[in-house]
Amino acid sequence: MPKAKNADSAPADLKELPFEEAIKRLETIVEAMESQDLPLETLLAHYEEGSKLSQTCQAKLAEAELKIQQLDKNAKGELSLKPVNLPEQSA
Repeated sequence: MPKAKNADSAPADLKELPFEEAIKRLETIVEAMESQDLPLETLLAHYEEGSKLSQTCQAKLAEAELKIQQLDKNAKGELSLKPVNLPEQSA
């Protein structure tokens, strides 16, 4: 079965999508699934994309949280970021 497409389909690599755009796209998908009478195939495609967007957003939030936790004051009292090595996530 071919995947359902719409005019504002998401980029192929959702991991590269900025957090704010991913959230907006996820909200749009949820609204469409809740308010429209869509065929099962379209609902499944939306669900799959929404799941990927949710994972992307969670990963970006986790990365931001780690960066915030790594903030460190230097001798001058200025904040600086220490490099953080994030564990690789499986696709």
